[in-house]
Amino acid sequence: MNRFTISLDEQLARQFEMLIAQKRYTSRSEAVRDLIRYGLGRAGLRGMQFDAVVSSCIANVSYVYDTRELALAARLLALRHAHHGMAVACHQTPLDHGSCMECVVLRGPVAAVHDVADQLMSLRGVRHGHANVVALTDDATPHAHAHAPAHPHSHLTPLN
Repeated sequence: MNRFTISLDEQLARQFEMLIAQKRYTSRSEAVRDLIRYGLGRAGLRGMQFDAVVSSCIANVSYVYDTRELALAARLLALRHAHHGMAVACHQTPLDHGSCMECVVLRGPVAAVHDVADQLMSLRGVRHGHANVVALTDDATPHAHAHAPAHPHSHLTPLN
């Protein structure tokens, strides 16, 4: 565990304490860890140097679009199908008679996931796009669970 000290001005310190109380963190350290994780995900892991254990990432890409724009809906579908190996899930939530929020889960190499996420969010007519990206490490050691026999496949585990 690494320790470091930070200095905050009074106003920022008060806001941070309010966040800790509002989110019910048990310690400042846990709040800081979550903020760092959020910042790393928001930075999109692009251009960041990680240990060799980071093999891929998983991302939730969410955006709002107008379902009455049939060509846009067709382009979104075609893009997901073109990357069917990375698009592991898709959920659509109607917001009103013409707007829909779509959430697509992508999994794969960091650069490829960002490329597909950018393509989805940059299509003309897509609004409020955001990608939450989590780095994954490939733990290739055999695992044994109390409820299942050992299995030799790898597990993609979120980077702490």
